[in-house]
Parts: sequence; structure tokens; C-alpha cells
Amino acid sequence: MQSQRAARLRAIIDTLEHGLVERRQSVRLCLLAALAGEHTLLIGPPGTAKSELARRLHTVFRDARYFERLLTRFSVPEELFGPLSIQALEEDRYERHTAGFLPDASIAFIDEVFKANSAILNALLTLLNEREFDNGTGRQHCPLISALGATNEVPEDEIAEAFFDRFLVRLPVAPVSNEGFSALLEAGRGRDWKPPGAELALEAGDLAGLANDAAAVDVPQAFVAMLAELRQHFAILPIHVSDRRWVKIVWLLRVAAASESRKELALWDLLLLPWLTGPDAARQAVVADWLAARLGVREAFSPARLTRVVEAFEAQLNAEQKANDLDYDESGRLKFSTVDKSAELAGEVGDAKGGAAALRMSYSRRRRYGETHIEARVRQIDAMLDRIAAYANEIARLRDQLDAYAEQSLWLNQGLTTRAGINLAATAAAIDELAARTNIARLGFLDLPRLPQDDGAIPEPITHETLDAA
Repeated sequence: MQSQRAARLRAIIDTLEHGLVERRQSVRLCLLAALAGEHTLLIGPPGTAKSELARRLHTVFRDARYFERLLTRFSVPEELFGPLSIQALEEDRYERHTAGFLPDASIAFIDEVFKANSAILNALLTLLNEREFDNGTGRQHCPLISALGATNEVPEDEIAEAFFDRFLVRLPVAPVSNEGFSALLEAGRGRDWKPPGAELALEAGDLAGLANDAAAVDVPQAFVAMLAELRQHFAILPIHVSDRRWVKIVWLLRVAAASESRKELALWDLLLLPWLTGPDAARQAVVADWLAARLGVREAFSPARLTRVVEAFEAQLNAEQKANDLDYDESGRLKFSTVDKSAELAGEVGDAKGGAAALRMSYSRRRRYGETHIEARVRQIDAMLDRIAAYANEIARLRDQLDAYAEQSLWLNQGLTTRAGINLAATAAAIDELAARTNIARLGFLDLPRLPQDDGAIPEPITHETLDAA
């Protein structure tokens, strides 16, 4: 059953989304970042509702002070941090009046944030990360819950890179698609959006309670292992994710779990990672592809590896079916035969000295196998079938878990859960096919020609690196 907290957050999300076309994921991630005390960077052209997202977000928090500013290359610190105090200057102190400016804000929206000069960006680094502002000789605590930055593009320089890393969530925001254009025009008719009611507004106590619950959320070892695997994959792409960022990512995911009253992280929480790791839309798509393909599919039991294992059994069966032995008569002596005279006359046997008429050993008899040999092969097959069945059950369980997760998730993009579900379904179908092939191989071993009496010979195990890996 949905918790009271989750129901409240869902109502807030529904209110924030009202009238915004194709901004569902952006709304949710902006809110989640704010709940986690993190910041969001909106990357996209003008006129894509970036400032509207920020203005709506601040209404979620009771008595939250809002600050908004558009920066240019001519912007000065006074525009963000407040004017200098004349009285303080008369007393040889360099202090600012910050009331009503960024150091005094709970929610802030800074448009064209990368157009600021280095002096402003350096001051913002401390404010965003530590919630403190250097004012004169002292540091002023800032009540900032979350900042939203907006930019058309991210410049590549050292200061910009450090500032870019302060935004945990990076949201590419594109113009509304052709499919959503008519809905956009219809939404433009109504300008009566109303903020969440007082009964929904979040207070400091709500945020503190959520943080306490998030701190108690467990991080399973399988979750850590998947993060480590992704981290290694990033070295190949390459995508750089700092150590500080990995810590913040796990904290945000803990907040997401706590908001839904979950006691531990689920693998499916990782589907939020594209917006937390990839610096742009292209590399976020690469991360999304990797996650959709890998989540729930253990490397040792991937269909490709299982296929090689099954092929090893099939190759062994084929070899044993085609194997021939020397043929013996009833007294135990080798049988001999002569080449047919008609074959010699037809030119099929060339022998100028008449050797074709000599006795030859016959190799025409199929090899036969004892019960011990066949039973050993069947046991190997059955062990493999048990492993395949266990993995098929695991995939089925994961599909059920994913369906349940997607149904109750407040934050996840439904498109990603759908992609992961499709991949799991394809994996399940591939596993079923491999199970069928393994059963056919089992019947083949059972059908091998048998010795009249068991010779007790135990076959060598089928050796294949993928068999050992599975």
C-alpha cells in the first residue's frame, strides 16, 4: 500500500506537472534533487519551460524564499549576492546586504549560469556545495534547499567543469515534439495553474524526517557490484564521474527509496543514473542503453555465455554419435573384409599389384557406450538444465519485481522501465530456447548405441570455459 508520504509526494508531482507538456521526467527529477538537497542543471534552448519549472518548484516548500536572475557576461556580483553595505564600508568592513538575494534564498533559478565571470562562479561553488557565503570576514549560512541552473551549452574550461560538477542532476530539455505540439497549444489556453495547497507544502521537519529515513536505507551488495561494473564501463566510454559525485548519487537514490517507504535500494533505482552521470543527452543515452541491457542479467548467465555452454554439449554429442570403433566378431577377433571386385573394376580402387584383394580391417561399426558413460553424460546435462531453470525462475522473479517497482515508483521514467522489461522478456525467451536445445541433447545422449554389458568407463567431463564460468 502506498505510504502517506508517497501519496503526498505523488499529489505534489501531479500538481507540478499540470499544464506542462513532455516535462514529466524533468518535473520529477527537479523535485527529487531538491528533496535530496542537490541541484539541477537544465540544458536546452530558450522557451522550453526551464524557468517555469523553477518557479513551480519553490511553491512546494512552505515559506520558501525564491530568487531568480538572468546572467550575462556583464553581470556583477551585486546582482546575485546583494549590494555592499555602506555602513560596513565606513567601518572598514567589506560586507553585503544579502536579504532578498541568492544567499537568502531557499530555491534559486540562475539562467545562463555559465555566462557569469570567474569571480561569480567561484563564489557560487562554495554556496552550492557548502551552503555558505563568504560575507566580509565571516561566512554566512545559506538556507538554500536547491538551485536550478539553465544553459544552452556547457563550456569546456577548468572553472566551468568544477561548477558543472556541482549540479548532480543534468536534464537536457528539448522543444516539444511534433506528437505533443497540439497538446502544447491546448495547454497554452489555460493560465490558471495553482500551486500545491497548504496541506501538501513541505516543511523543514518533512525534509529532516526524509533524510533520517534515507540514511537508514540499505545498499545491497548486488547494487554496489553493478555500480562498480558501470564505473569500469565509464572508463571505456569515457565518462568521468568524480568520487564525490558517486557518493551524492547513492544519497539521492537513498532519498528516492525512502520517499517510497523502501528499506533498501533496488537495482531498478539505477535507471535514474543517465541524468546523474552523463554530461549530455548523447552520453546519457549510452548509459541508458547499458542499464536497460544489463540490469537483471547476470554476466555469468547471459544468453551469449549460456549459448556457448549448450554448444559445448551439442558438439560432444555430435562427436560421440559419429565415433566409430574397430569391429570384432563373436569370438573377439577383429573382422576383416576385402574390397569389392566391382569397385576395383570401376576404378574406385587403384592397385597395380592387386593389393585391393587383400584382407582389410573393417571400421564400419558405430561406437557403443556403457550405461555408466551414458548416465554420467545425462547427469551433466541435468545439472545444466537445473542451472538454466534456476536462472529462468530468477528472470521471472525480476520481471515481477520490475513491474511492481514501475507501478509504485515516483521518480522513474516509464520508458526506461519498459525497455528493461523488454530486455528481460527477450532474455527469458532466449533461456527457454536454450533449455529446449539442452533437452534435445539429453535425448541424444540417451539414444547412443549401448554395449551389451556395461564396461564401467566414466567419460571425461565436458570441458569448456563457459561451462566452468556458469
